Amino acid sequence: MPVSSLPSPYGIGTLGKAAYRFVDFLHGAGIGLWQVLPLLPTSYGDSPYQSCAANALNPYLIDLDLLAEEGLLKAEEYISLDWGTNPRRVDYSKLYALRTKVLRSAFSRFDRNGGAWREFLAEGKYRGFALFMALKEKFGGAPYTEWGEYAEYDEAVASAFEAAHRDDAEFWQFTQFLFLRQWKALKEYANGRGVEIMGDMPIYLSRDSVEMWQDRRSLFLIDGEGNPAVQAGVPPDAFSDTGQLWGNPVYDWAKMKRNGYAWWKNRIRESLELYDWVRIDHFIGFVRYYCIPEGMRDARCGEWRTGPGAELFRGLEHAKIVAEDLGLVTDEVRAAIAQTGYPGMKILQHAFGGDADCEHKPSNYGENLVVYTGTHDNETLYQRVSATKGDAKKIMKADLKRECALAGVRAKTRTDGQICDSILRLLYASRAKIVVLPLQDALHTGKEGRINLPATVSAENWSYRFTESDFSKKLQRKLLGLAVKSGRI
Repeated sequence: MPVSSLPSPYGIGTLGKAAYRFVDFLHGAGIGLWQVLPLLPTSYGDSPYQSCAANALNPYLIDLDLLAEEGLLKAEEYISLDWGTNPRRVDYSKLYALRTKVLRSAFSRFDRNGGAWREFLAEGKYRGFALFMALKEKFGGAPYTEWGEYAEYDEAVASAFEAAHRDDAEFWQFTQFLFLRQWKALKEYANGRGVEIMGDMPIYLSRDSVEMWQDRRSLFLIDGEGNPAVQAGVPPDAFSDTGQLWGNPVYDWAKMKRNGYAWWKNRIRESLELYDWVRIDHFIGFVRYYCIPEGMRDARCGEWRTGPGAELFRGLEHAKIVAEDLGLVTDEVRAAIAQTGYPGMKILQHAFGGDADCEHKPSNYGENLVVYTGTHDNETLYQRVSATKGDAKKIMKADLKRECALAGVRAKTRTDGQICDSILRLLYASRAKIVVLPLQDALHTGKEGRINLPATVSAENWSYRFTESDFSKKLQRKLLGLAVKSGRI
């Protein structure tokens, strides 16, 4: 459940009352883990996996009603604004136009002499992000490469800008201060209800990011002019015939090795403080990563290179980390994950194609796994089942019945809804340490509920939302029944 997908009258899900009600829903459903998408600020394309900062937090998710309760906002400053007309979709263009203005109103009433605030500023953790955002505003949203004298980061020049634009720089740190205050309260409530939270860490960052601006010479593979020398992606696969050209700058692992991968280890430790569990996206990229020459229009002309592997995670073995190892998993990838002790991932949607040796079949699972019906990049379960026709559907049903029999659970396959529910029973009954299902899959939501279609930019991506009616007592009882019967509660 992405935080952005929670119900809200103000355009996007937030850390407010709907999030607390969702925690209560999970508690009543016998669910002890809530996985969220990355909480990072989004930029072009609205993807939380293409962020402008490695550790900053998305101001859009700050709850406005909670700010009004504190006296930082007046109701008329945000309630009557046009946040969008479709409760099922986030309208990011409206958020971009309105949210910052509303938060600035809150900042105008904020006591900037408070001890907690002064300590937060003195720590300086979000100073780089704040300067980056203040400069981006000054230059009308242009990338840092078009910032003239500020394009090449220089501490003296940055400090002079900060002194001349102190309100702007402090405002962006204020957004982080608010987010952390609301997040810590929500997480404490969730933990108190027996619900842990799993965060999600993208492996890569946007080329227009704080890190590229401040630290590109020590973190990334760049050319003589400071521009990315190569870009990240994956070769042609089931999602795309031309591969996926992500465009992100690629890490310079040789440079990072000199200080023991300090930047990465610090990033991971901070994430483990923010969440109870952390899923690291594209874990394969630490073992072998795909590089595409700068300037290419698709990902067909890339090459594989060797990454740091388990060496990067030395000292972090057996931490509460999930390694997203989907894709082309080699023996080297398996060995690296085994050395860390982290659970890998399996996708139940991929289990019913007739291959007895398929690694996604529950009968082939070990225990140190996190198993999903599908992730944010997959079709919804109902969409996948209903789109499967003819002989492929017969194979799906036969595979499902066989797997259910081995797991000792009931299989019904007459309708698509029954197939979906049988897959949910199989998910819960598996030997995997943790099982995760998108709420769409419990609700039998069709293609409209898909979170993301990889390798595309669309208003349909990252925008799906739920309404309060989705969190019904009937659904809660259904999920609780699965938890009880499978012994997961």
